[in-house]
Amino acid sequence: MEPHGFLQQALVYLAAGVIAVPLCKRLGLGSVLGYLVAGMAIGPWGLRLIADPQTVLQFSEFGVVLLLFLIGLELNPQRVWALRRTIFGLGGVQVVATIAAVAGIGVALGLPLAVSAIAGMGFAMSSTAIGLATLTEKNLLPTPGGQASFAVLLFQDLAVIPLLLVVGLLGGEAEMLKWADAAKALGMIALLIVAGRLLVRPVLRYVAETRLREVFVGFSLLLVLGTAALMEWVGLSMALGAFLAGVMLADSEYRHELELDIEPFKGLLLGLFFIAVGMSVDVGLFLRAPHLVLGLALGVVLLKAVILFPIAQAFGYCDRADAGLFAVALSQAGEFAFVLFGAASTVLPAPVAAILNAAVAVSMLTTPFVVMGYERFLMRRLDRPLERAPDAIRETNPVIVAGFGRFGQVVVRVLRALGIGATVIDHDPGQIDTVRRFGWKAYYGDATRLDLLESAGAAHARLLLVALDDPEAAMQIVKRVRSRFPQLALVVRAHSRTDAYEYAEMGVPAVREVFGSALDAAARTLGILGFGERDVQRIVRRFKEYDERQIAESSPFRHDMKKLVALTEQGRRDIAELLAEEARSAPQVDQKHE
Repeated sequence: MEPHGFLQQALVYLAAGVIAVPLCKRLGLGSVLGYLVAGMAIGPWGLRLIADPQTVLQFSEFGVVLLLFLIGLELNPQRVWALRRTIFGLGGVQVVATIAAVAGIGVALGLPLAVSAIAGMGFAMSSTAIGLATLTEKNLLPTPGGQASFAVLLFQDLAVIPLLLVVGLLGGEAEMLKWADAAKALGMIALLIVAGRLLVRPVLRYVAETRLREVFVGFSLLLVLGTAALMEWVGLSMALGAFLAGVMLADSEYRHELELDIEPFKGLLLGLFFIAVGMSVDVGLFLRAPHLVLGLALGVVLLKAVILFPIAQAFGYCDRADAGLFAVALSQAGEFAFVLFGAASTVLPAPVAAILNAAVAVSMLTTPFVVMGYERFLMRRLDRPLERAPDAIRETNPVIVAGFGRFGQVVVRVLRALGIGATVIDHDPGQIDTVRRFGWKAYYGDATRLDLLESAGAAHARLLLVALDDPEAAMQIVKRVRSRFPQLALVVRAHSRTDAYEYAEMGVPAVREVFGSALDAAARTLGILGFGERDVQRIVRRFKEYDERQIAESSPFRHDMKKLVALTEQGRRDIAELLAEEARSAPQVDQKHE
């Protein structure tokens, strides 16, 4: 019996996910498959707790939209431009080769050319949601194979309009309307790029200045969903619109706040999307013709993997592990296949369309299994190390240190010499193994993850020292900790004056990594030039006090380049006068050193 009302249905979805996902994770199958199994269990072909999966599927597609927005935030226009060969070259070859192969096989089996070509178009598309979610969960997205997969998925989103145009031509629909839609889509993309630069950023800054968190969250969702709606209006995918919005804001000063605000919504809606996909699988058709549906689905997965592997190698991904990852990550058919098959209703007979849709759904179910097989067999055969799980932290100390390189080690040595306990976390497994051989206690893990910091005792610690080599990760930690653990004091390693400005604006004490050693070098230089030790200490101290004060005074204007340049020039004049006064009170410099 289907539950009525929002509350009852929400309870069903939450219960199904909470039961199935941890079970599949424990079995090593991944969370994506867990959500799919949960959907199949509560759907029309399972317990029939939910009879109409299409209603929730339309709503939960926003999970995919938010996922692409967050991925866009990790890129910037320069990085997207750097991927242009992979996006258009590798993506174009993959789509054309898959369409040609499927169409050729269809014609050889006696199917009409139009039906075979449309089947090829649908099977050429891969699932953005399942592919990216699986790669992200396995921490494989940053690898070369993961980046190639992402680039091709982006191209497939762009290719939907041209493919729909071809489907319309095969169905005898009017050409001009389709070409007008294509022109409108290109115009909307250009408009979004211009608006992102000239309009969205000032508005985002204005909203942030209200310091009302709920208003900022609301505007963030409005921005993502509004962009997605505009792209859907011109016939492109909502996910593509959200990705473009993310790219336009990738170098914004509010990037990390946007990530924090969007992440919880993305996780919930993406899980709901996979549950809805699981509910929409036509198990009845599978039971009536299991050999046909299963054979077609597995044939598509195998055919795409066979096509994708050599294409990846031809484009420079010669490492078999990267080419293999690319092949398995895109081996399934995707959500856009349903759109293309639906648009081809005048060409595809209803029974054929039903079988093709069922094969697409089953192929999507195979992805977690083939990726798991890739990890367990191919990566091990090629001696590619698997992602190491974070260490369990079973101690609490007053200080947590994120990053145990040259910077962090000095601080920890001082703390431990004074008998002050410190919990050390580092993301480099080689570094962890090295310092352990020297008797240091350190834990492997990603300190940007709030759950790891929580297990390290962030809720009760007095101080977090952020000493990472990665400035973006350090900034991410600071902003997340300020949001989740406001009582935790922070000291952070600043990699540049620009970072120091931003930390000063947040009120976080920042230690510039080369500033102290540079002052030591200046002090030794003055000593060699004949200045007395007391005079050197006084001059260096006055310079340090003035420079740190200038950082605090200039930080509100760090985005106003004209004002910042004026303040810097004034600072040079002020410090020159200040140090000149100090020098006049010092003994004369020995001329032989001048």
